[in-house]
Amino acid sequence: MYEASDRLKSLPPYLFAKIKKLKDEIRSKGVDVIDLDMGNPDRPTPQHIVDRLCDTIKNHPSTHRYPQAKGMPKLRSVISKWYSERFGVEIDPEKEALVLVGSKEGICHFSMTYMNPGDIALVPDPTYPVHFNGVYLAGGSVYGMPLLEQNGYIPDLKAIPQDIARKAKIMFICYPHNPTTAVVENLDFYREVVEFAKKNNIIVVSDIAYSELTFDGYVAPSFLQVPGAMDVGVEFHSFSKSYNMAGWRMGFAVGNAEILANLEKFKSFADYGVCTAIQLAGVVALSGPQDCIEETRQVYQRRRDVMLEGLEKLGWHVNKPKATMYLWAPVPEKYKGMGSMEFSEYLLRETGVAVSPGSGFGKHGEGYLRIALVTHETRFHDVLLRFKKILK
Repeated sequence: MYEASDRLKSLPPYLFAKIKKLKDEIRSKGVDVIDLDMGNPDRPTPQHIVDRLCDTIKNHPSTHRYPQAKGMPKLRSVISKWYSERFGVEIDPEKEALVLVGSKEGICHFSMTYMNPGDIALVPDPTYPVHFNGVYLAGGSVYGMPLLEQNGYIPDLKAIPQDIARKAKIMFICYPHNPTTAVVENLDFYREVVEFAKKNNIIVVSDIAYSELTFDGYVAPSFLQVPGAMDVGVEFHSFSKSYNMAGWRMGFAVGNAEILANLEKFKSFADYGVCTAIQLAGVVALSGPQDCIEETRQVYQRRRDVMLEGLEKLGWHVNKPKATMYLWAPVPEKYKGMGSMEFSEYLLRETGVAVSPGSGFGKHGEGYLRIALVTHETRFHDVLLRFKKILK
């Protein structure tokens, strides 16, 4: 028998792997399954980005060789310019920008870079699973910061015990937030985070993968806009959501040069970096026309509105999100006796619609479901008709 490491065995079954297994079972019975569980963009990558990739692959064979693990200078320069134009934050492309094989992988690598066995990370609860799974894989311990609806899903830093704060090494934050869709309206919370981090010598990791998927005029800020943030933290971003490049596997981190230098060192042992042709496509994504992002925003906003209106008619009230590609829905009143995993399985078996149980994102996600708006517009009417079967 070949046993996995204790660290791997200690992890719970990966949320989406468990749901996929159930989806496969349902599909084998001939059911038309509608996937609204993973945040897996269904829209195509913009054509000008695809064209650049194809041209590079066909006409520049030198890009087929090993890439620069740190990221090519041209892409890091464009990332710096984009941050300056988008957030007013100046980034040194040589020392303060690092290209990643996806932001999820980068965040996992970050925990492995900094966590020793027994070290504590302050992690929102609920949150995107790699924020806590990466810590566990590194042998660290997680102190959950509850995100509660009555607090706007913003953690109460004053509630963190002093002995925990002094021992903590990393704090994760994520706005616009996955899975709750919460946003920060201004920089006040980020200022509080900077003060807290400086007082307790904590590295701040800000995940803003959804900063460009915003609605109704809302504009997401960056943690690094706060004076002093560059002293204590880094920010992770992704091409997956803004440019529908999820399968391309490319993201980046910017921020404190010393903090990023250690992540770069770890990466040099763990991966070769992103394919050069994909990096050059990333240059075009960030520096080319941005109307593709506005088009994607409008698509998700339409889907959001169709679903919210339809769910309201069924008596299922869900708060309107200002950002992300999700709805964060309470388990319907009729089924409050079920846990979120149990209800998700029931929903899939009875309606063929797959959603994510809130409990998969942390214990404070219990009682909620994350519904990803990632199928063709016409399918949402089918979803609502199927939901009607169990809600009427």
